[in-house]
Amino acid sequence: MFTSQSQAIIYGRHLDVAQRMLDFDFLSGRSPSVSGMIDPTLKGAGWTKLFFWEKEILLPLFPKISDIPENITVDTLINLASFRSASEATWEGIKSERFQTIVIIAEGIPEREIREIIAHNNASKKIRIIGPATAGAIAAWSLRMGNSGGSLENIIESKLYRKGSIGFVSRSGGMSNEMYRVISSRTDGIHTGIALGGDRFLCSTFRDIVLDYEKNEEIKMIVLLWEVGSRDELEIVELMKSGTIKKPLVAYVSGSFAEKLTTEVQFWHAGAKANANEEKASYKNAELKKAWAYVPESYADFGNLIEKVYLETIWSKEIQNTSDIEAIEKKINLIKNRKSTTFTSTISDERWEDLRYNGKKIENYITDGSIEKVIWALWLKKDLPPYALDFLNTIIILLADHGPAVSGATNTIVTARAGKDILSSLVSGLMTIGPRFGGAIDGAAREFYGAVKKNETPEVFIARMKKSGNPIPGIGHKVKSKFNPDGRCVLLKEKVKSYNIGNPYGKYFSYALEVESLTLEKKPNLILNVDGHIAVILLDIFESIGMRSGEIEMYIEAGLFNAFFILARSIGFIGHALDQKRLWEPLYRTSWEDIHYGE
Repeated sequence: MFTSQSQAIIYGRHLDVAQRMLDFDFLSGRSPSVSGMIDPTLKGAGWTKLFFWEKEILLPLFPKISDIPENITVDTLINLASFRSASEATWEGIKSERFQTIVIIAEGIPEREIREIIAHNNASKKIRIIGPATAGAIAAWSLRMGNSGGSLENIIESKLYRKGSIGFVSRSGGMSNEMYRVISSRTDGIHTGIALGGDRFLCSTFRDIVLDYEKNEEIKMIVLLWEVGSRDELEIVELMKSGTIKKPLVAYVSGSFAEKLTTEVQFWHAGAKANANEEKASYKNAELKKAWAYVPESYADFGNLIEKVYLETIWSKEIQNTSDIEAIEKKINLIKNRKSTTFTSTISDERWEDLRYNGKKIENYITDGSIEKVIWALWLKKDLPPYALDFLNTIIILLADHGPAVSGATNTIVTARAGKDILSSLVSGLMTIGPRFGGAIDGAAREFYGAVKKNETPEVFIARMKKSGNPIPGIGHKVKSKFNPDGRCVLLKEKVKSYNIGNPYGKYFSYALEVESLTLEKKPNLILNVDGHIAVILLDIFESIGMRSGEIEMYIEAGLFNAFFILARSIGFIGHALDQKRLWEPLYRTSWEDIHYGE
């Protein structure tokens, strides 16, 4: 079921669980087993920092399982969703067809929901599902699923960081952790240990796991701890009688004291209630003995019997597994003394001999001679196709300046004439960028993206915006109209045809043009302006390179679309500041004639 190459995704942003799994990996000497986490509250992919060894690593976060890229290897899902959403998360994992194993931690999942999952999985037999209401499972030296194994101290004392030869199964997570200690002190230790879970209906049974153990050549002996209730043990009895189970099997059914009580009491888990003679502990222990299983007289004798059977039936030098205590102690010291970093950077790294942008040497960008590639690498962490680079180059040229009369340029000029330096003049101009000047690209992206996502018709979209009392971002111009077109828009409209992101335009651009055709019926200046063009074309490009909806939404909220205007217009603002310095223009003062002095 599990190997040292198994890779897990954790459903839920449970950093403590992920860290314990990574600490287990470190002690075991394997590479990190956690490939990432699912956080349904995210709009797009993200990152979080955790430790591996004494150093921090970045783990990816995804809003949904379907957002996990194909190049990330995963085969195990640790489902830590609450009981309200655990079944939904499990179905998401099943339908993704990416997992060999799913571990459901939540208890109290509605029985109807879990029985539907069991029925589906029994029919398909594609995935090993453990749980619900389980503490998880652990394959010594290979993979820790959830909090199985308990504390770090218990992991070490139970020697779970090295592979043993005993396969263990129980319903209880707490008793599993205790039995790992018992088994490790009397044998070469656990190979695989599984807590099936405490709810009434379970996705995997003792029969399922014991058959897996019987097939696994590395497992030499099987240890089972049962409880009063259910008839699972009798299935194992039949398997032993038929000769299907040949390996030494040590088992004990706890709860015989319940037979002395005169009232009906439910013990332990949801299924720990004897409703018939066959579900009583004494009956099941007796049947196991008849099938030649090794059964102690009481739990107090369980550990001694495990040791006796181990020594008499399977002990050999080949399966002895000694641990390097000194090496483990060094690793523990590293874990205890590690320190978190203050900042995280994923776009550039100056620690190498050559500076790197998004993992690539800076000389690669210099050789290529493309500033557009640098911008995409540092802003989006992506290598983009030629048409995307061409579009970025085009909008930087188109947006670099729009004359001295616009507010940003005017502020820059006034500041430069006040004797301030280039930086102060530039900042003064940039501070005017907002909804009324240059800041409409974000708004246009937000509104058009939302409208298309909701499948609004252009008519409904226009009506909704009118009702809100807000103009449509990206629509309208003070000077340009359908009779006096904006040359920049004409150029963009023609250029985008060559990008092959639609026929002839992409989904968002086509939608925006439909909106424009309706707004132009009202006023000739309600054109799709240059901000609108840039916003919708960028949306089409982002989708064409495989960006998912959550990622696009995150960039809209972050203000990335306006960032293109900020980047381009900074070139013009610096030019205006330098122009004023060259001209030795004096301090600017507004004439009285340009001011209305009201009473």
